[in-house]
Amino acid sequence: MNSSEVAKLLGVSTSTIQRWVKQLNLPMERNERGHYTFKDEDIALLENIREQIQNGALLQDIAPVNEKQSRKATVKAVEVHPDMDKILLMFSDLERRLDGKADSVTAYQLLQHRKEIEELQEQVAALSAALEKWAQPAATIELPSEPPFALDAANLGKRKKKRKMMSLFFGF
Repeated sequence: MNSSEVAKLLGVSTSTIQRWVKQLNLPMERNERGHYTFKDEDIALLENIREQIQNGALLQDIAPVNEKQSRKATVKAVEVHPDMDKILLMFSDLERRLDGKADSVTAYQLLQHRKEIEELQEQVAALSAALEKWAQPAATIELPSEPPFALDAANLGKRKKKRKMMSLFFGF
């Protein structure tokens, strides 16, 4: 039985049962969660304590009537599956291989970036050479002696008459 069931049976609160166990150092068993578990002989001992308190005895003056041998709390051990070590080894191997893959991918990316940087440096060199070619002084560049087209001085001041779009189509 648990503390609340024993408390209902004896007509006291759950905290009273827990206080009696702690203050009187009663050797009660505990389950895997640390809760008290009571057997029939434990319930008889708690009934005796309750009767002594009802007759006017103080809790500090009560000595358990049925002194039992001290029992230790029993906690179920966690069962480890026999293949757990094998699984842990598999996980560590997988992590090691994953780290290796990550390293190789990083190395490949670094090589690709280095190649791209070298290509960009070559382009910059070619552009700077072209810029130097165009930056030669104007004196070294030969200009033609005559302009490639002739200007008619008589027609410079006159503008051509604009024709309307409709007259172009219909010949007006």
